[in-house]
Amino acid sequence: SKTGLIVDPYFSATKIQWILDNVPAARKDAEAGRLAFGNVDSWLLWNLTDGNVHATDITNASRTMLANIHTGDWDPELLEIFQVPRQLLPDIKPSSYVFANSRREFLGTSTPISGIAGDQQAALFGQACTSPGFAKTTYGTGSFVLMHTGGTPVTSTRGCLTTVSCQITDDITYALEGSVFTAGSVIQWLRDQLGLIDSSPEVESLANMVPDSGGVYLVPAFTGLGTPYWDPYARGLIIGLTSTTTKAHIARAALDSIAHQTADVVQIMATESGFPIKEMRVDGGASANNLLMQIQSDILGATLSRPKIIESTALGAAGLAGLSIGWWKDLNELENLQTTDQLFTPGMDPKLVDQIRATWIKAVGRSKGWAEHNR
Repeated sequence: SKTGLIVDPYFSATKIQWILDNVPAARKDAEAGRLAFGNVDSWLLWNLTDGNVHATDITNASRTMLANIHTGDWDPELLEIFQVPRQLLPDIKPSSYVFANSRREFLGTSTPISGIAGDQQAALFGQACTSPGFAKTTYGTGSFVLMHTGGTPVTSTRGCLTTVSCQITDDITYALEGSVFTAGSVIQWLRDQLGLIDSSPEVESLANMVPDSGGVYLVPAFTGLGTPYWDPYARGLIIGLTSTTTKAHIARAALDSIAHQTADVVQIMATESGFPIKEMRVDGGASANNLLMQIQSDILGATLSRPKIIESTALGAAGLAGLSIGWWKDLNELENLQTTDQLFTPGMDPKLVDQIRATWIKAVGRSKGWAEHNR
């Protein structure tokens, strides 16, 4: 209710507590103000200002399991529960804000550091999802779905996270988020561990050699399952193999797995938010795979919009930075910069979609809890 998160080692609080309890002198140094914690943004800001500014923005703070997303500040009760000294933590500021000027020698001039946001929140902003109901999926090593829900946080009861979308001036906006741990990394696994392809882009042509996966399902729970299952004991499986299964079927099943996991998140998110997904904006490296995008559109039954600039995280951070120094005057001006590369529309029979989705859920059920039962 305070953080929008569930208790999970994916977030920072338990890791900080472990370090303070187990690294010699760490707690003593933290309490004396000789130790600092921050996400990567805080580390960069600290170094660019030569150690003069220890700060973060509300989106990064919201991922620590120590910040109250309603007040926009560190929560005293959570700090007490996890035994984390306040002096260890950075100051929390808006996402679009002039934090400091960099030291001149680093960039050749003293440059304002004026926009900070977490990876996925920056991508949401970069995709111009700044109004309730707009959603994006970033396909990287994992797959991350965020839906803007406006100025009121939506509490999930089915495994999604409630997160801060961003803060511009005094207004905090919120989003629902789903985290798929293994997306693009399953393609890397096909390349590096199985040797089915020599480079990641080759998976598209290999998977295109067959019309479908031939009944093969791959659940890539290599590090457990994220949203909506949150099962750290789940493990990967390939099921439905027959003597006619080829490496093309496995490649196709790998792409299907990315789309299925994303759909698991989106369907719950649409139900809980009350905003049906008619169009999903996509970005990240794997969004360049046209076959994957078509499979995703078919399974979601929704249009996918891929922008010309698929590095939306960097674009979003730049947009937040530009707003705070007046480079762009408002959100409308930023939204008008959006350009679409390609639209993908669903073409699969809905009855077939229901059938393969039901089989996917069955396969996921086989993978859940595997490591717990076999320790």
